[in-house]
Amino acid sequence: MTDTASLFNAGDTHDAPRSDRPGLLSALAADLRAIAYTVDGVAELLGESASAALGRDQLIPALLASERFTDSRDPSVRALASVVRLWLLAVPQAEADVDAALPGITAQGLLELGLVTVDAGVVRAKVDLRPYGWDANADGSGGAELWVASDLAAHQQAGVLRHDHVLGIGQASTTLVQTTFRQHSKRALDLGTGCGIQTFHLLHHCEHVTATDISERALAFTRFNLLLNAAQLELDPHNLESRVSLRLGSLLDPVAGERFSLVVSNPPFVITPRRGGESSSDQFTYRDGGLPGDEIVASLVQSLAGILEPGGSAQMLGNWEIAAGTDWKDRPMAWLQGSGLDVWFIQREQVGPEQYAETWLQDASQNREREQYKESYAAYLDDFASRNVEGIGFGMIWLRRPAPGHQATLNRFEEITYPMEQPIGPHLGASVGRADWVAASAIEQAHLIVAEDVTEERHQRPGAAHPGVILLRQGAGLRRTNLLSTELAGFVSACDGQLSVRQISSALVSLLGGGEDFDEGAFRAGILRDVTNLVLDGFLLPDTEGTSA
Repeated sequence: MTDTASLFNAGDTHDAPRSDRPGLLSALAADLRAIAYTVDGVAELLGESASAALGRDQLIPALLASERFTDSRDPSVRALASVVRLWLLAVPQAEADVDAALPGITAQGLLELGLVTVDAGVVRAKVDLRPYGWDANADGSGGAELWVASDLAAHQQAGVLRHDHVLGIGQASTTLVQTTFRQHSKRALDLGTGCGIQTFHLLHHCEHVTATDISERALAFTRFNLLLNAAQLELDPHNLESRVSLRLGSLLDPVAGERFSLVVSNPPFVITPRRGGESSSDQFTYRDGGLPGDEIVASLVQSLAGILEPGGSAQMLGNWEIAAGTDWKDRPMAWLQGSGLDVWFIQREQVGPEQYAETWLQDASQNREREQYKESYAAYLDDFASRNVEGIGFGMIWLRRPAPGHQATLNRFEEITYPMEQPIGPHLGASVGRADWVAASAIEQAHLIVAEDVTEERHQRPGAAHPGVILLRQGAGLRRTNLLSTELAGFVSACDGQLSVRQISSALVSLLGGGEDFDEGAFRAGILRDVTNLVLDGFLLPDTEGTSA
């Protein structure tokens, strides 16, 4: 498959930022850094509440806050306010103000890069260019301060979005960032890269990243963003292909015959009504994969095993349809029947057809013209009704191809709709590690301890001799709650690493047994099953540093 980096060697894709002007890119980065156009710098300028509102795509508080600084006596504050208003708030700026704020590149340099238009001394944003970053690890490694270009969003411009709209930093992309559990990988794939968010993160723990998209404009934005942030991402701007390969094409076509140790994807999973005579140019490429119903997610889930190395894993987001009278997990379970893969689906949300239609019609500003909105809304409802769909689920998907000689150890479908700790990726990775440990260990011989974030909660009626409800709660990670029997609560209280699972079970048998109706075998099997689940969920952990070592 042709490397799109070679197709875009000129760095000049129609109606997308240019990446063929290294001097201008360096000047832009230096100017933005000099005025503290960073996540923290913008938050400090606007204040906590206006910054929070901006994160919800509400511009007015930020507009009001930034207006106070347009005439500031401090030139650095005035410069930052001008840039914030230009790119984050899409407010036209005087060319002289932009030149003063960004003296290295000036408005004319921005015009040459395709980031703005300049007309009669007025500068208008053509794109959204915003700061993005993440904190360093505890050892000081891995942090980054970047800038990301994308198309202006619906709240920044009038009218319906263009069909080849390149999405910026949205809730779905940050959800996938937080969900991915990260470990060193030689070759990673960012399937449907958009403006490149996932690729930026992958570059910090992967030797090489292949980024694909069906949109030439999206790949052009990604290339621009990579080169603008080359220093932070430790890329050689003269040899980008040594670490990043940009590929043009649909789904897995651009990487046919290749293998990756990690795949991440925020695919165009939005379920969209199909219309007769509709072409791909009529679809919103950033969200609509061109297949009916949830077939794009089904297709990916069923085909990803073919590009995973043994032991390799894939993480993605998706929607799935829930037919009337069925459980939400019935459909995704059917996709993977007999696949031999490790599987973990977490449904985070379920909505009805009406709410789904409203969300995605508003997303592209298709709700601004009443008759068109009515027609499109009806098309959504008719489309779902044709397949007897009464709900649409959204959530996270993790798949793994077992290593040679190993069998799948995880087959989990669960619904978690409450807030989880973020980033959740490290906790998901730890859960997978525990599942592997359980599959490989004789758990009866293990010595267990209670995880540090776990607390016990007891409830009883006034005057009652014993609690009627005993709960274990996690304070971190997936923040699960587990209802315990009195016997299981007694088991957990004895998990200090001193005794094995078998020894604690035997102590409970001695304490509770002896009656004619007591079935020791069934009791031990039940305790072992419940304890195994507590380990899988992270309430109990192997004591790797205690007596079991």
